[in-house]
Amino acid sequence: MSRLLIECTYVYHHPGVNSGIQRVVRNIVNNLSSVQEEITCIPVIFKDGKILEVTQLEPTHRDTWHGRLQIFLERVAQKLVRMRHFYWLIHARLQPRWPWKASRVMRKLTFEVWNLFCMPLSLAIYLIEQILKVIQESSRAIEIECESDDILVLLDSSWHANFFPIAEQLQRKGISIVSVIYDLIPLTHPQFCDAPLVQVFDRWFEWVANTANGFIAISSTIRDEVQNEVRRRLGNERSDQRWFDCFHLGSELDLVHRDTVIRRKVSKLFTSGRSIYLMVSTIEPRKNHAYLLDAFEKSWADGVDVVLCFVGRIGWKNERLIDRVKKHVELGRRLFMLNDLSDAELEYCYSGAKALVFPSFVEGFGLPLVEAMQRGLPTMASDIPVFHEIGGDYTAYFSLTQSESLSRLVAEFELTDIFPAKKPMTHWTWLSWEDSTRQLVRRVMSHHSICDPTHLQLQSDSHAPDHCTE
Repeated sequence: MSRLLIECTYVYHHPGVNSGIQRVVRNIVNNLSSVQEEITCIPVIFKDGKILEVTQLEPTHRDTWHGRLQIFLERVAQKLVRMRHFYWLIHARLQPRWPWKASRVMRKLTFEVWNLFCMPLSLAIYLIEQILKVIQESSRAIEIECESDDILVLLDSSWHANFFPIAEQLQRKGISIVSVIYDLIPLTHPQFCDAPLVQVFDRWFEWVANTANGFIAISSTIRDEVQNEVRRRLGNERSDQRWFDCFHLGSELDLVHRDTVIRRKVSKLFTSGRSIYLMVSTIEPRKNHAYLLDAFEKSWADGVDVVLCFVGRIGWKNERLIDRVKKHVELGRRLFMLNDLSDAELEYCYSGAKALVFPSFVEGFGLPLVEAMQRGLPTMASDIPVFHEIGGDYTAYFSLTQSESLSRLVAEFELTDIFPAKKPMTHWTWLSWEDSTRQLVRRVMSHHSICDPTHLQLQSDSHAPDHCTE
């Protein structure tokens, strides 16, 4: 009997991370029990040249001292990595300037000083990683024997992994490999990514294009991009030997009950009775926060008294934007930035905002869009294909070339209190994470002929939309 082996290596080793892909992986793995009656689904990780079955995805940090220690060390390591990255970013910015540009000796001396300065950080990160390895040698994962008709689903962010030779060995034994693709942004929009990520991602996609038997994306938009990219790299004949499909993500915030404390700075803002327009995402260039500032500055200049609130951790290539926000005359009045919210606080923000504004240049899916709409929060989004796939006629769209386009939507909403979308939110429905898990599993199963075709129809208790069609 075939089994689905759901790979979750990064999330297993980094349980404290709660960004987009990690949230998807965690929710899918935690909902595998809902499809076990159809096919055996086993979460797995790769470690030390072996494949292990995950018996517990996250440490029970409330109950054990080593679990609490692991979460603490994860957070410390993340901060140290950000510090090291910040120092080397300063170093990179000095190189084109005088006297570094004119003097090789100066560049060499600066490099040695920076290297010496960052050595304690690197040593601390290394020691923490070693301690975490010891902690993770617990019974959360046990070695598993793979069978020739198993299907390995690479669900996690595997482009920075080192298990590719093991995966190839499994494939030679008859195991099929399916790659979940979240987006191709490092390939299609490299200007929004750090150069090392672009190189790593390109090498990874070259490997997965040549290795995977099938691809399943998180939207039909990305599915089509993946198929085109694989065809470009492999040619029509080889790409036709692979299958391409997609599934949609769920909407619940699964960590909302773990931390129920709402800090005063959050509750005070969202109980003020003011019209708050929410932007939820990591603060990085692709998310286009600068566009929002431009649009809302025009709204404020036109006398529209609304609040803009950025929610999300500070990412990369954003120094100019962060400086602009911190020096903004409206900061703390009609402009707010919250970088460290828990899921419970994010849920609170969704419930107290007037609308979500989402001006991304490009997305693989746009999870905050679904999270907001599922809670009845109206959404205004950039006019890009994937947002139309997700939001349909229930979202109001604005042009990325004109910030006035969004200003007009905000002004109309404030003046009439009627949301400027074609259809009312009352008729919009979406998948739960259980629905999403079932959709993923059934789509993979349908391409491997391992169950009765009559069971492959999407049967969900919710009347969720299904846009991922050929």
